[in-house]
Amino acid sequence: MKAGIVGLPNVGKSTLFNALTAAGAESANYPFCTIEPNVGIVPVPDERLKRIQAHIQTQKVIPAAVEIVDIAGLVRGASKGEGLGNQFLGHIRNVDAVLHVVRCFEDPDITHVDGNVDPLRDIETIDTELVYSDMESMERQLDKLRKKARGGDKESQAKVAIFEPALALLEAGKPIRSGDWDAQQVRELSRAGFITVKPVLYLCNVDEDAAATGNAFTAIVEQHAATEGAGTVVVCAQIEAEVSELDEADRSDFLGDLGLKEPGLHKVARAAYALLGLQTYFTAGEKEVRAWTIPVGATGPQAAGVIHTDFERGFIRANVFTLEALETHGSEAAIKAAGKLRSEGKEYIVQDGDIMHFLFNV
Repeated sequence: MKAGIVGLPNVGKSTLFNALTAAGAESANYPFCTIEPNVGIVPVPDERLKRIQAHIQTQKVIPAAVEIVDIAGLVRGASKGEGLGNQFLGHIRNVDAVLHVVRCFEDPDITHVDGNVDPLRDIETIDTELVYSDMESMERQLDKLRKKARGGDKESQAKVAIFEPALALLEAGKPIRSGDWDAQQVRELSRAGFITVKPVLYLCNVDEDAAATGNAFTAIVEQHAATEGAGTVVVCAQIEAEVSELDEADRSDFLGDLGLKEPGLHKVARAAYALLGLQTYFTAGEKEVRAWTIPVGATGPQAAGVIHTDFERGFIRANVFTLEALETHGSEAAIKAAGKLRSEGKEYIVQDGDIMHFLFNV
């Protein structure tokens, strides 16, 4: 799963991306910060991994991760090819969610492209370009679909019934995600490559003084986000850049002095994970304790397929227990003896935090 960082120039987007990927590079299990010049792997902090390892000793601990794409800065006219518009729009179509960095700090030494700080105007600038881009794409696709629909093509008729109300939203200057869609309609719109159907998380980049509490700018962004069902995270890119260069032992003191309990990027990673509709299950054995990423609502076979397609194809059953059972009984053998080890079949809906072992035959 991918999340793309977007924003106007000089909002702190690349500083945040570099801090995120520096955090990813620290892990022995993620020995590189980027897999392309603008793509990084960001581990999702999860204290449950340490709690599992306290009872099941393993050689490695591997967290879940989100792929973050740093997308070229957008300017007005991007939908018409201005600046790096085509590159921006091409990259953003390939991500599953959008992390929109909004400047929420004053600094006379950092020029704003529009002369002053105004979060709502900045959000509207990007939204407008994405709406224009989607509108152009929607009109092209609808022209072809309507011709097929008039010829009796059932699939095209079904798509027209979804796309036409989506186009009405775009023509009103609203993103597609602001409509009332069911899960199947969202999948159809996403498969068609529309950008504004993607979920959005606003990252309010503040100065050091506002890192713990936010400020008047972040309040404005939070209010706007609430109107469209989006989330917000307050983060100071400058602090995160400094934290990424500190040794682990020095970080707590540094953050504590600023009134922070954890790096803001931990909140970003967790929020991005939730934004993508993801959850975690765990495997634990002699070699590793590992967090595996699955969509909310995944079945046992689908969860097994994340490890290997053979596991899904030959799925027999899954042995499942909870972290709470592990902490109560101390080992998998003791959990089984206490009758707390469950055997689940193909219809089982995996729960966040399940610890699982799969039995399969191919």
